[in-house]
Amino acid sequence: MLIVIAGIFVVAYAAIALEHPLGINKSASALVGAGLLWTLYAVMTGDHALVSRQLNESVSSTAQIVFFLIGAMTIVEVIDAHNGFEVITSLIRTTRQVRLMWLVGFVTFFLSAILDNLTTTIVMISLVQKLLGNQKDRLLFASMIVIAANAGGAWTVIGDVTTTMLWIGGQISPVNIMQSLFLASLVNLIVPLLVVSFRLKGKEIVAPSRLESRRPDIEVFERNLMFYLGLGTLIAVPAFKAVTHLAPFMGILFGLGILWLVGEIVHRHKEEDVRRPLTLVHALGRIDMSAVVFFVGILLAVACLEHAHVLQLVANWLDTNIGRQDIIVILLGLLSAIVDNVPLVAATMGMYDIAQYPPDSFIWEFIAYCAGTGGSILIIGSAAGVAAMGLEKIEFIWYARRIAGPALLGYLGGAIVYIVQYQIMH
Repeated sequence: MLIVIAGIFVVAYAAIALEHPLGINKSASALVGAGLLWTLYAVMTGDHALVSRQLNESVSSTAQIVFFLIGAMTIVEVIDAHNGFEVITSLIRTTRQVRLMWLVGFVTFFLSAILDNLTTTIVMISLVQKLLGNQKDRLLFASMIVIAANAGGAWTVIGDVTTTMLWIGGQISPVNIMQSLFLASLVNLIVPLLVVSFRLKGKEIVAPSRLESRRPDIEVFERNLMFYLGLGTLIAVPAFKAVTHLAPFMGILFGLGILWLVGEIVHRHKEEDVRRPLTLVHALGRIDMSAVVFFVGILLAVACLEHAHVLQLVANWLDTNIGRQDIIVILLGLLSAIVDNVPLVAATMGMYDIAQYPPDSFIWEFIAYCAGTGGSILIIGSAAGVAAMGLEKIEFIWYARRIAGPALLGYLGGAIVYIVQYQIMH
């Protein structure tokens, strides 16, 4: 039974990784894989009460992550509908490409830590498109935005879906992960920035011939109100969990309700055609439900592997044949450059028992770093990279030749910094 279950998961995983060549949405592959795995597991186990109880437990933990993601994604869409991100992007003013590269890199790094790496990538590439008219120049900037967004998302519990999963699962805590991974994530960004900066020495910014203006009907007060309220809601979620001890999804849904209420009051006197694009109802229709469905499918599929004890066997094999946890996690991070980091992290959460490896252990923190930043090595290795690939038409080979090397140096540099820091601190 274990071989068949593992085989089905490998096939589903391959279909997810080869989404673009196959032309099949990874959400479909994840759902089919989850359905086949649980069906086979239920039939071959024979204990229907046990399987039902395990499925209920898996649905409960999966739902917490999904509810959190829906709330966070909707809040970001509301902010964007009000042009809220212009509060940050309007502050960037320079004429030299090297200086702009560093400004964009650091703004992306910190913005990603507060929002998430995918949203930040889209926002910052949209900004660069307004500042740079040369598409070849924008390719370098978009690539560095991907690295900065993934590095920034790794050191907070709301910056990347993988760290959110580890937080909700109880493997990491908000303050500790910030203290432990900030320096490593910063090195992960600075090393590629230094390398790429040499290619931009002396180059001036060439502005686009025509700048498109965004909606002029958004008042400054409304823009600032929804930006700071939405941002405050996201930042307050870890504090909400610490004070109430409720699951994070409850805090994000509570904040979403407040944002919804404020939006209804602020826009209640507007004409319907003006008000509709600014409402939270409209934002709900704009979130990427395909990504949400993918998370449901892949998390349920990995949960089946965990209950069937497949992941425990894999963990035992890695410990026996490789032994060192740091090497194992670094290899998993490199693997995330090829395949999606969500199932990788979900798998490692099932491979290692939290009773044996308590919260904020070395392995959980290092997994958060490696899985969060390893995807930057290839353009297909992260959601941020795939988004940039679509927005700026970045070719896989171009990225591999020009960016993979600096990204790998940053990844390994950050990994070394974390390991040394951990040894000093412990």
